[in-house]
Amino acid sequence: MNYHVLTLFPEMILQGLNTSITGRALEKGILSLEAINIRDFSENKHNKVDDYPYGGGAGMVMAAGPVYRAYEHTVDSIKKSCLNDNMEKKPRVIYLTPQGKVFHQTIAEELAKEEDLIFLCGHYEGIDERVLEMIVTDYISIGDYVLTGGELPAMVMIDAISRLIPGVLNNDVSAEFESLQDNLLEYPQYTRPEEFMGKGVPEVLLSGHHGNIDKWRREQSIIRTAKNRPDLLEKANLSKDEKKILEN
Repeated sequence: MNYHVLTLFPEMILQGLNTSITGRALEKGILSLEAINIRDFSENKHNKVDDYPYGGGAGMVMAAGPVYRAYEHTVDSIKKSCLNDNMEKKPRVIYLTPQGKVFHQTIAEELAKEEDLIFLCGHYEGIDERVLEMIVTDYISIGDYVLTGGELPAMVMIDAISRLIPGVLNNDVSAEFESLQDNLLEYPQYTRPEEFMGKGVPEVLLSGHHGNIDKWRREQSIIRTAKNRPDLLEKANLSKDEKKILEN
């Protein structure tokens, strides 16, 4: 997976993602990441990228020109990295905005199938609508709140997507059996010591009986989801016996 982030703060992206799991995956070449500074594509002598909005109003708006030139530069770079400059389709461009559809695990799984993803990070009062209409394929939000820019949402999405790329996690099975799989939250986890401040580990986890352990974990996932995220249960695939758990 190759990530390309169009931003006014490339150091924020690089510092945030060159650590921990994503950092190790970048070192191994499983992932690649470039942060393109939109300001480098300004034609203003002061590298200005914003201007006053037509019609008045508070704040400034990012101009179309620098954003479009940064996008063109990125697409050209992707083409050059392909054999014979041949790209079957243009890469998806994700604009991080509160006006987009809310990001969730299914979207992460869909985007993880792409070879290249371009993230567009806005600032100020937003970006000139004309360039958004020209280049953006996906409008995505990470929640119903407003942030100062798109960098943090981009990093959240890249982290979530990267976990689904083969080889990124030390144990690829963990990506399959963690929270939000099958629209259920993850079951409780325990490690040593066996007793901590009077609290013990559930006996079933000490039994060594994998069938019983799997059953207990599934039940706990259902119970936890019902308690903390009942909205997810509407899409969960539950058997008749599992639905009875919710009646207790």
